[in-house]
Amino acid sequence: MAIEMHSHPTGESEGVVDAEIIEAEEASRGDRAKEWAAHRRTQAAAAFAEQRARVAQRLQAWFATADVTDEQLAQHVERRRRLAQQSKEVEARGQVKTLQAQLRGASKEEATGIAMQLAGAEAQLALIAGDADADRMKVDGRALSRARWAKKAGRLASAVGVVVVYVNVVLTVEPMLALAALGAAPFGWWYLSRPLVDDKATGQAGAVDLTKAPDGTVMVVDQATGEAVPADAAPFMPDTLANLGRVSLIKRESGRVQGESDLVTALVKAGIITEAQRDETHLAGVIQPSGPGWTATVELPRGVKASAAISKVEDLASAMRIKKTRIEMSADTSDDGHEGRFVLWVADEDNPYGTDKHPSELITAERWDFWQQGVPLGADARRGRHALHLLWFSLLIGGLMGYGKSYLARLVAAAAALDPTVRIIVITGKTGPDWAPLRHIAHQWIAGATPGIIRQVLDVIGQTIEEMQDRGTELDRLYEEDPESVPEGKITPELAKKGMGPVLLVVDELQELLDGAALVQVPVDEDRDPEAGGRVKTRSGRDLMVEGFARYVRVTRFVGGMGVFITQRPDADSVPTKLREVCAKRASYRVKGDRSSKMVLGDDAVANGAAPHLLTEASRGVVVLDQGSDDGHVTLKADVIDLPQFKEICLRGRQLREEAGTLTGDAVAYGKTHAAEATARNLIADCTAVMDADGVDRIRTQRLVELLQTRYPDRYKDLTPGSLQSQLRDAGAGTTRKLGPIDGMANPNGYTREQLADAARK
Repeated sequence: MAIEMHSHPTGESEGVVDAEIIEAEEASRGDRAKEWAAHRRTQAAAAFAEQRARVAQRLQAWFATADVTDEQLAQHVERRRRLAQQSKEVEARGQVKTLQAQLRGASKEEATGIAMQLAGAEAQLALIAGDADADRMKVDGRALSRARWAKKAGRLASAVGVVVVYVNVVLTVEPMLALAALGAAPFGWWYLSRPLVDDKATGQAGAVDLTKAPDGTVMVVDQATGEAVPADAAPFMPDTLANLGRVSLIKRESGRVQGESDLVTALVKAGIITEAQRDETHLAGVIQPSGPGWTATVELPRGVKASAAISKVEDLASAMRIKKTRIEMSADTSDDGHEGRFVLWVADEDNPYGTDKHPSELITAERWDFWQQGVPLGADARRGRHALHLLWFSLLIGGLMGYGKSYLARLVAAAAALDPTVRIIVITGKTGPDWAPLRHIAHQWIAGATPGIIRQVLDVIGQTIEEMQDRGTELDRLYEEDPESVPEGKITPELAKKGMGPVLLVVDELQELLDGAALVQVPVDEDRDPEAGGRVKTRSGRDLMVEGFARYVRVTRFVGGMGVFITQRPDADSVPTKLREVCAKRASYRVKGDRSSKMVLGDDAVANGAAPHLLTEASRGVVVLDQGSDDGHVTLKADVIDLPQFKEICLRGRQLREEAGTLTGDAVAYGKTHAAEATARNLIADCTAVMDADGVDRIRTQRLVELLQTRYPDRYKDLTPGSLQSQLRDAGAGTTRKLGPIDGMANPNGYTREQLADAARK
């Protein structure tokens, strides 16, 4: 707009301006200011109205819990249910432990009532644990609705509470705090009134917006990168996690499967089944507690073999994020089982067998019935006890050194030692104390692997086989004369009591015996071999030993022959196939690699889940036993008998055989020698004891006789100074010595305390 300005017409001054023109200019500016202010007010009113709408929309959505999805509510409800269930389970476990402690210290009268309470508490614990699967935690529509209304009520109550606290506390008690709070109001208004954006589409790269392509395809725009991709290609939640009714979204206890869907997902991850086979895979029954863990029977899709699934135990452990030692997989051998079904057991702990030693009940047993009771071995991870019935069979034991092979064989020998009808033969490839206690009862006892000993072993095996064949001839005669006395053509407990008892052959350090035998050539024919320069025909002692052991197992089984063969090097040389195949029962401790497992247990056992190669350093004493029956294999922690306890068992076994008249062979001669040695040791100990009691360190022979007869009258009533000198000389104490002045005598003969102590140490 042009403005014309000029001087006053009178020309009085150049600074005088026409007053009418100035007034017109001031009026024009005011109008414009009014118009601008009115426009701004209109804009502000529109913006404020939009802000109020946004604030109202956000508050309405907040109070209506529109920002909380059904999935989030379901997670919240499931989490609360699981926490409540876990709290109940902890309380129930505590009650069970308390009752167990009370039961251990209760009297017989109190024990019955406590045991009933304990049974009820354990049943309640099982019910609570059974409620933990995801199917029981599933959130239905009604629960979801209740959760949403509870959320709304909580938000409304929190808003009312904030207002009440502000009015009643802040304004009345802290005015300055109120003024400070008013300063935050503009920021709160701005935050609530900011432009609305779509918060539902967010990805891992940053916030995203939804838009449409020209062809109508829904696109996802990543605000961080600016890239737009089809919504179908955006990051998504896998079905196995999105299915809230089946799988928990919260971090759960390691190895704890929440339901069938979770377990099937693990099978997919392990490569046991494919994703396409998910719907064909299900459980036969339900997941249920089993000892310190849980078990499930899995029905695989048609065409998928259980043996293939069992071979992937390490893959399944990886999929479940637990250690392989917690998993046991075996073929389902029940009546309903088939080749496409396996049984899975998962322990609650990484080492379900524990580290404590469990003493064998044989330690305190006065005698044992090897026929009926078998050999008590130990407990599996589910605390189930197992026994080995070896009669009519033989056992092969393999594994790395130091994991318990000799302890397992010792259990077998101890059970046989306490049955006076069982004859024991011991052959060990190296000397040492491990089998020395059996010398008290063993019909034959051989130790070492020298050429002479190898020939002795071959002779013993040949003689034993010949004797057992004679026994078979006797059984044939008895069957002809009295068939009822030999009902199955085998020996019976009645025949065993008459001297035809079982024969247990214990062969330890098999690999040492075979290595030693390989260096020995044994003549097999008196005829001269022309091709060998007229020398006598010979064969390798190793071949003859393998054939001898295998033949013993084959031909003596029905007349009571049993063998226990122990080796610490499970390879083709140390476990010859000819011998392994005739041992129906096999046990393996930890080995390196499934090839060694198959070498000991056989291909079928390993294919059905036997896995000693998966045992770890912490698995000492844990053995995988395959008894060659339809029951398959079992993994257990073997009981323990220490060497001193084993000796006590063997001494009881000797006494039982002496009473039954079944002590034979080497044990008879060893007993005489041992008895003489024991008598000498006892005499030295008694002499030392009476000298200590009398407070002297030297004593005349006559005085020593008097003290012995006074303290042990029944034992030494006929003792004379001459016989005492003879016995002490045989015991290693030597002859009498000059003692110097003593008992009023100048220099009599006698013994010193040091002299007797030296004899005791020999």
